[in-house]
Parts: sequence; structure tokens; C-alpha cells
Amino acid sequence: MTSWESTPQPVGKSLWRLPPPSEWPDSDLLALGADLEPATVIDAYRRGMFPMGVDELGDRLGWWSPNSRGILPLDGLRVTRSMRQSAKRFEIRVDTCFTGVMRACADPSRGPSWITDTFIEGYTRLHELGWAHSIEVFDRNAELVGGLYGVRIEGYFSGESMFHIERDASKVALMALVDVMRSSGMTLLDVQWCSEHLASLGAIAIPRRAYLARLAAALRRQSSGRLGTKKPITRAPSAL
Repeated sequence: MTSWESTPQPVGKSLWRLPPPSEWPDSDLLALGADLEPATVIDAYRRGMFPMGVDELGDRLGWWSPNSRGILPLDGLRVTRSMRQSAKRFEIRVDTCFTGVMRACADPSRGPSWITDTFIEGYTRLHELGWAHSIEVFDRNAELVGGLYGVRIEGYFSGESMFHIERDASKVALMALVDVMRSSGMTLLDVQWCSEHLASLGAIAIPRRAYLARLAAALRRQSSGRLGTKKPITRAPSAL
């Protein structure tokens, strides 16, 4: 059984009060501070927020919820002939080298990255607890040549980053993710911002309010009470 199929471990109490939607500003960046402890991060995703550094060094932790939110409808992925042909020459694995995928996504040769060692450590911990997952693409020499990673909660997956070394490898990883999500009965693939590249693959942008409604529905899907009771909040990150 892969960690994708297993029940995530409880994350415990969050020490931070993340702002509810009624307190959100109109900007994409909602708040600064807090930490990347599992309880903090999972609480944020459930509220429609995600963490990302606010500068190139990632020294300042920001909590984001884009006004125009990117999602990829699971029935809307555009699969080209090139992608189908490429898929035949790769091997897909799930959750076999999560940290390796994160480090490849953070490779400085790809340009400045917000995926710092702190993020790698934090999300590796989420992976160990069963919340974060990777889709990995290997060539015929068993070399990692592409992949993606993100966070799953019930029927929702937040795609954080992806990379490729060989042509179409990241797109093949995305194809595999959509297949896994559909077979698992999941409903919402969050891509955060709808870039030109993601739009070419079928991603769309929707208003933040509409996204939050879809998120709420996805979090109810397959719900089995695995997170336990609502955790008390004792201190707040600095708000904008």
C-alpha cells in the first residue's frame, strides 16, 4: 500500500489562528508569519490558503489565497498526441522518492525558487504523516526525469510544483495524477495560479469565492473524521 492509499496520521493542535475568509484582504497575500508545522499547514489548506515565501530567499513566510484561483477540472486535461507517446516510454511511480521530487523542483538551475530547505523539511514531514504525495516519472534507465508533488485532503489535491528533465515528463506526471484522482473519487485539483502553461493543459481560473465552495465540497467527499476534533487556537500570525 502506498502512502496515497493509507489513512493520514493526525496532525495535532495548531498554535496559530489563521484568518477566516471574512477577514481576508482583496490581495492574494493574506498574512505573514506562523510556521510549517503539520497542524498549521493542514489547517491552512482546509481553509483555502497555502504557504509560500514572499521573497526569493523564502525567509518570510506568507499565506496565500489568490483572488483568481487556478484549478484543473479533472475532465478538462488536454492530452496531446505527444504526451500520449511520451507516456509510453516512461515509468510512473507514486510516493517512492518524495523528497527527491521536491529537491528537483527546487533546483536553482531552474531559476529562483521559494522551495527552501525549510519547505522541503516541512513537506517531507507531511509526506511521512501521509498528507503529502509525489508522482514520479522515470526513464528506461530508472532515472528520475520528472514529477510533481502536493497535498491531499479527502477529495482535494493541491499541486505545489512540478519539474521535468526530459520532454513532456512533467505533463506525463500530471496525466498520472489526474488518473489517480479520478480513480480515487476525488473532485478538486488546485493549481493555485492559472499560468499560461497550465492553461494550455486545461487549467482555468475561477473567483476565490467559487473556489472556496468547491473546496468545501471536496473536503466533505470521502470524509471519515480522520483529522479528529477542531483544534483550539492560541496565537495568531501577523496579518497584513
